[in-house]
Amino acid sequence: MALSESPTGGPENQEASRRKRLARRPRARRCLLKGCEQRFHPQQARQRYCSQRCRKAARKWSRWKAQQRYRATTAGKQKRDGQSRRYRERVQSRKPPEPEAVGEPARVITQNFFRGWLRPAWMLRGIRAPTAQSLATLLFAGVPACAGAGPRAGTALARGARLNPDILIQQRHSPYIQAV
Repeated sequence: MALSESPTGGPENQEASRRKRLARRPRARRCLLKGCEQRFHPQQARQRYCSQRCRKAARKWSRWKAQQRYRATTAGKQKRDGQSRRYRERVQSRKPPEPEAVGEPARVITQNFFRGWLRPAWMLRGIRAPTAQSLATLLFAGVPACAGAGPRAGTALARGARLNPDILIQQRHSPYIQAV
C-alpha cells in the first residue's frame, strides 16, 4: 500500500485531529428521595441519591416497603398472627390477677361537705398577703395603746398592718363591734 497523495490525509495531520478524550462526567440530576429532590452532580454513573443520609433513608424506606409487601401475602399474615398471639400470651401471663370487688359501696364526698368550714367572702376581703406582723397587731389595729392616750402616743404595737379600709367601715356599722 502506498501513501495517499492527499495532503490532508497524512499521519502528521491526523494526530492534530485526535485529542485526548476526557472521562465524560454525568450531567446534574435530582435526588430520587421523596422530599429531597435536590440537584447534584453524581460521582458515579448510576448514583441516584445526593448524600449518604439520603441513601440511608431510601434503604430504610425500601426495607419498610418490602415488609409491607410480605405481610400482604398469606405466609406473612400467618407469621404476623403468630407473633401477635405469642405477645398476647406473654402480656396475660405477666398481669397480676385483679382483686375481687368488695361488697360494700365506696365512700363519696359530696361537693357541699366542706361548705360549713368555709368563711364568708366579706370576712376574707380584709386579709391580704400574709405579713410578718403579730396577730395582736392585726386585731388591735384601731385600738389606742392605753385608755385616754392618742393613737400615736407611745403605742407598743407595730403599725402598718395592711387592712382593707372597707372592712373597717363594715365593722363600725356592725352591732357587735364598737366604733373607735
